Amino acid sequence: MNYTIPLNVQIVQGEGNIVSDMDGEKVMLNIANGKYYNLGQIGGHIWELISAPISVEELVTALMKEFDVEQEVCEEQTKVFLNHLLEEKIIHVC
Repeated sequence: MNYTIPLNVQIVQGEGNIVSDMDGEKVMLNIANGKYYNLGQIGGHIWELISAPISVEELVTALMKEFDVEQEVCEEQTKVFLNHLLEEKIIHVC
């Protein structure tokens, strides 16, 4: 999938995922496909932030406040992470 999520769209968690904390990292079981995912610490933080619809731009801004990262790097890495979640049908574009 070569779709790149634009900054102005809103994303939100998909339903049917069981998420747990393990040693400060979030792990998830997707009920629909039976796969486990290790979201890690930052991915887990992103997961919490997208519990309600939020634009990718707002998400990047929140992450930059939380972590010491340049905007361009944050945008790129966030989009890569979100694209992976979208491909796995774990999140939805609103």
